[in-house]
Amino acid sequence: MNAKSILTQIALGEDSTHQFKVDVRNGESLAAEMAAFANSGGGTLYIGVADDGATTGLTKEDVARINQLISNAASQLVRSPLTVQTENVALENGRLVIVLRVPQGIDKPYFDKNGVIWLKTGADKRRVNSKEELRRLFQMTDQFHADELPTKAGIDKLDKLRFRDFLRDVYQQALPETRQGLTQLLQNMNLASDDGHLNLAGVLLFAEQPERIKPQFVIKAIRYPGNQIHVSDYIDTEDFAGPLPKLFADALAFIMRNLHKTQGGRGVNAPGRAEIAEAVFEELLVNALVHRDYFVSAPIRLFIFDNRIEIISPGHLPNNLTVEKIRTGNSNIRNPILVSYVAKGLLPYHGLGSGIKRALSSWPDIEFSDDRDGCLFTATVHRNAPINAPINAPVNGPEPSLQVQLLNFVRSNPKLSYDKLAALTQKDRTTIMRNMAKLKAQGRLKRIGPAKGGHWQVIE
Repeated sequence: MNAKSILTQIALGEDSTHQFKVDVRNGESLAAEMAAFANSGGGTLYIGVADDGATTGLTKEDVARINQLISNAASQLVRSPLTVQTENVALENGRLVIVLRVPQGIDKPYFDKNGVIWLKTGADKRRVNSKEELRRLFQMTDQFHADELPTKAGIDKLDKLRFRDFLRDVYQQALPETRQGLTQLLQNMNLASDDGHLNLAGVLLFAEQPERIKPQFVIKAIRYPGNQIHVSDYIDTEDFAGPLPKLFADALAFIMRNLHKTQGGRGVNAPGRAEIAEAVFEELLVNALVHRDYFVSAPIRLFIFDNRIEIISPGHLPNNLTVEKIRTGNSNIRNPILVSYVAKGLLPYHGLGSGIKRALSSWPDIEFSDDRDGCLFTATVHRNAPINAPINAPVNGPEPSLQVQLLNFVRSNPKLSYDKLAALTQKDRTTIMRNMAKLKAQGRLKRIGPAKGGHWQVIE
């Protein structure tokens, strides 16, 4: 790394993976910073840089002192010890900046000398101060998972008919006749804790009324008029409760009844075809129910607008997953017990990491948002405007149907690219570019901003 690349990074300011220190003199404070980085995704500390980005730099004597402080803090003041890297970079004024890189830890959680666990929050750090956060850290290192959590529900809360059918269909086994036999079987199947109570997986999959035991783990669905959340106006709303298979079926039915239907060339007595294939929402709902963070006491929210459908799951992507990685099929198992039973046919599950790719294959216009500060993951399925949606009268006689579609598509989602428009209309990219150019020449369409990051504006 040279001075130019450092200055370029410093100009971007501090964030959750880059932090500035004008000087370091307290080893315990430095250890807390390193522990916070290690417990999160890792990061880089620039020493010799002020909070406002001014590169004051360090003397050679400062560098020698601070490097020794770094070594002592990483090996003696953090539990477990950390292996970090430092690099001294010369500035034009002859002074130096220390670039301290802290990797993401492989032995989380990391404590400081006083036994405090630190996490990064934006450009700052904070203490872990709740059992849920501590459990999540253990979950990240595969030491503990939310679906293993014991509950206060005894096996009398089990839906015995549902569980009996599952045993018969999957294992060709009868339901035990004695309470002791049933308890032992549930424990062997990782659905009950050692004290004989159902764990969270047992409740979510097979309890008779899971919402009475865990009322926060439901789905709240609303169909809003227009494209904004309203305080009191809605077209359709429902709360869904029950075991995961029922939650899935009810939420899927809610979505499908609120989609546009088209005949698609079939007879008037034939059922209409949904504007978006049902398989898209099957994959996204299964993903939300199975991979959400059950350490967060909040429901899944399902919002339907005129131009999009949002499925909002509690919990950001686990570990080092990113939106780009899940688009290519990468995945981490957050709730292994749930995944193992869903794979046995309780939900339409097609394999770890395949759901997002399958949904995108059926409908490319899906946007994913990983909100780490808000601890939310959102899948937004952008809708097409109905083909018969009203548009301005054509300038010179009847307007080609493709241009009608293009105007409607960009009304619904102004950020659509040429490639996405080509996929939605089943035309080649050249045809799309030619027709978009015609619409711009007619004064019907305008491009705002650059090719990347800009958007379309329909001139009404």
